[in-house]
Amino acid sequence: MPHVFHCLDGHTCGNPVRLVTGPLPDLAGTSMSEKRADFIARHDWIRRSLMFEPRGHDMMSGAMFYPPCSDDADASILFIETSGCLPMCGHGTIGALTLALENGVIAPADRRHVKLDAPAGRIEAEISWEGGHVSGVRIRNIASYLAVSGLMLDIPGWQAITVDIAYGGNYYIIVEPQPGYADLDAISPADILRLSPLIRAAANQAVTLAHPEDPSVGGASHVLWTGQPRDPKAHARNAVFYGSRAIDRSPCGTGTSARMAQLAARGLLKPGDDFVHESIIGSLFEGRVEQATTVGGFAAIIPSIKGWAIQTGVNTIRVDQRDPYWDGFTVG
Repeated sequence: MPHVFHCLDGHTCGNPVRLVTGPLPDLAGTSMSEKRADFIARHDWIRRSLMFEPRGHDMMSGAMFYPPCSDDADASILFIETSGCLPMCGHGTIGALTLALENGVIAPADRRHVKLDAPAGRIEAEISWEGGHVSGVRIRNIASYLAVSGLMLDIPGWQAITVDIAYGGNYYIIVEPQPGYADLDAISPADILRLSPLIRAAANQAVTLAHPEDPSVGGASHVLWTGQPRDPKAHARNAVFYGSRAIDRSPCGTGTSARMAQLAARGLLKPGDDFVHESIIGSLFEGRVEQATTVGGFAAIIPSIKGWAIQTGVNTIRVDQRDPYWDGFTVG
């Protein structure tokens, strides 16, 4: 029989969010990190079917809500997108919470303060309301840190570059202006799509990345290209590459967390400082360094990110195994 999934579709500052409301697979484990591992092992076809073509596209990103894993949480969240089943997704949290709260998918004890168990750890969200609609969500993210500084990479067909790698819920290879790369304005989206997989492969060959407190989280999955902002309210601009052919349309929540951790490690941001990040399409996330902390011996920060999301539709998706493309495909 075909599998039928019920979804709420929307976007966070331009990047898609698909909240899968049911049916959801039962997952083994007591923590969301363990449940994520079980989903990857036994149910990853759901991610592929709902995120990739022909039911999704290269930029598609989604989430599912589960009962809380800890006593004081309101719910747990699992992230699915074209780049995998992620430990954390900032724009996904903002979008999924907006869709869930407006449609009664979850019912937190306090509709203005939501506590979530994510695979990467505890996430807390402050919700702003305008009538029956969520006007903004500020998420207090997990501890973020600079993992690798000044890594030199020789990129085939391009040039040698120097990058940093920082963690904000996922590991980000951060490409800053340097000889041969002046700014985002000097590079095209096609160049980002062409060069980012080469940079990611070179970085993962050069260093082995594993989170010091959760070895199931490892490897650099995203490439963050930095640049000067166009919006006078922003401090910096970025374009994040993920998956096989995706550029984040939002300013990227975990990417913004990683970028703030990098700047904090250089002494350029301190607790209490704001950091407004601009996306490739001009949308903004309002970041803030909430406090200093440590992760496995690394100096780290607790960042927060504020953004908004809008629902675009209600979606019923059929996955029929008679279809030769039932578990999705990608081109390129």
